Amino acid sequence: MGSRAGVASYSARMRRSAHRVRIALRKSGVDYFRGEGSDWVAFAGLLLTIPAITLGTLADPVWCAPAALVLPIVAGGLLLRPASLLALYAAAAGALIVESVVLGPYTQGPARVTPGTVLVVAACGLFGLLIAQFRARVGVPWRRGGTMLFDLRERIRAQSALPRLPQGWHREMALRPAGGQSFSGDFVVAARTNGGRTLEVLLTDVSGKGMDAGSRALLLSGAFGGLLGSLPPHGFLPAANGYLLRQDWDEGFATSIHLVLDLESGDYELLSAGHLPALQLHAGTGRWEEKSGEGPLLGVYDGAEFHPVKGSLRPGDVLMLFTDGLVEAADRDIAEGIDRLTGEADRYVASGFEGAAWHLIEACAKDVNDDRALLLISRRT
Repeated sequence: MGSRAGVASYSARMRRSAHRVRIALRKSGVDYFRGEGSDWVAFAGLLLTIPAITLGTLADPVWCAPAALVLPIVAGGLLLRPASLLALYAAAAGALIVESVVLGPYTQGPARVTPGTVLVVAACGLFGLLIAQFRARVGVPWRRGGTMLFDLRERIRAQSALPRLPQGWHREMALRPAGGQSFSGDFVVAARTNGGRTLEVLLTDVSGKGMDAGSRALLLSGAFGGLLGSLPPHGFLPAANGYLLRQDWDEGFATSIHLVLDLESGDYELLSAGHLPALQLHAGTGRWEEKSGEGPLLGVYDGAEFHPVKGSLRPGDVLMLFTDGLVEAADRDIAEGIDRLTGEADRYVASGFEGAAWHLIEACAKDVNDDRALLLISRRT
């Protein structure tokens, strides 16, 4: 009985030890993936490649040139922390000295350590150190950095998705960042409230453009998405204005237009915070009408008031919301841009504006170096 108990106790201790090792390895891997763990494994692996490359160079410098030392240096810039990277650089410098001594002066033949080789290795080391310092400051490993940017871009797109509308309504949106980038200072948040009867849409243009405004647009889209539908329609823009003021950004203003649409009656209210007017196409007359509420920019001063304008969408009517990048350019004023937009939009009346949003941006502001967003809501006849 005693021997069995001893074996069981030994097996239990081994299982506990194995469990602790697995937990430690898993935690080390997760921490390194997040940029919080030790980089000794990567450092040891790269450090071992330096003597291997050195031996290869001494054996056959034609096929394994001295400049091959840039390979572990470049990899170290992507994987190691600055302190470990400096140690790797010291080993690479020592390897270059050994190669130059054994192979002899570069003036005595080819495939030797030349001043150009030293400059190439040093330049790669400098760039690698800059990359490592940036990663250390951000706290994100290189493998995860691209994934995070992709996730952020997809999150903005998901937040900008328009909800499904009941039969008899059509909606579509097109968003085009400046310079073909993935991030935009224009964004849309939308929700159906009041038991699904009301559609609330907010189109916002953050100051700046492209990547410069993308981070602020991501923060604001999340905050505005949480506020939308949680507050009465007339309380949304004052709350958004207060939120923006609390951020205390150097370039922290934004324009917004807030649509509150009754999907049963077609009646709507528009509240504007320094944004361009919306455009409504009246099916009965075939004319476009500008619709705009009154209100200052978001994030300028506290206690701002926003006064709505009311309207109604009848069967065949279209409401168009857009940002200034679509109608404003250096060689024309906004009025001319709006005229061009409405002229192009008239071509899609017969087709019911199916796929019109993307084509309107292509026609009116294809090569404009600014963020462009266009939202169309139409009521079927």
